[in-house]
Amino acid sequence: MKIIPDFSLEKESGFDLVAGVDEAGRGPLCGPVVAAAVIFPNHEIEIPVIIRDSKQMTPHMRAVAYEWITNNTIWACAECSPSEIDELNILWASMLAMQRAVKKLSSSPQFCLIDGNRLPKDLIGKPIVKGDAKSLSIAAASIIAKETRDKIMHELAKQYPEYGWDKNAGYPTASHLQAIDKYGINMHYRKSFGPIKERIKNGTKNNY
Repeated sequence: MKIIPDFSLEKESGFDLVAGVDEAGRGPLCGPVVAAAVIFPNHEIEIPVIIRDSKQMTPHMRAVAYEWITNNTIWACAECSPSEIDELNILWASMLAMQRAVKKLSSSPQFCLIDGNRLPKDLIGKPIVKGDAKSLSIAAASIIAKETRDKIMHELAKQYPEYGWDKNAGYPTASHLQAIDKYGINMHYRKSFGPIKERIKNGTKNNY
């Protein structure tokens, strides 16, 4: 049985302004890692759309939920670039993107619920393992982060259609790896990631 997220964790915090925070894009070989923070001003609100862990939703469901969330909550997005990921590593870049998202909120949260098992530096709150399946605020943040990153990759795909980023979102699919071998590595790739690092070492064309 799937867990349906609700506002239990938000209410347990004892605060009114609780931000759910999540990220998207830790696994891909290219593009930024994107974090989102979402505050529901009212924890008694009736929500007319499905809000779940974004990975459990269809693209259409996410698009509908994104539209509602962005019009009915306090939210913000932030990212860390591929070069920042290479400098910090993907874990700490994800943490930094989360910090940036929270700082961009128009209202400062009193408490943060963070998806995962780590609390980013300087944030007051609590990490929640599989939080996007438990907290509506985190689930909403997961949708915003996922939709935002997908839009970024679709825009980049217009500049670099040969890599198929609009379809693979930067993940190491067989066709994506073949495209890298054929067309080389550009500035949007994460040079510290194994498949890219290996190809640089083996002399794959570097288009930086």
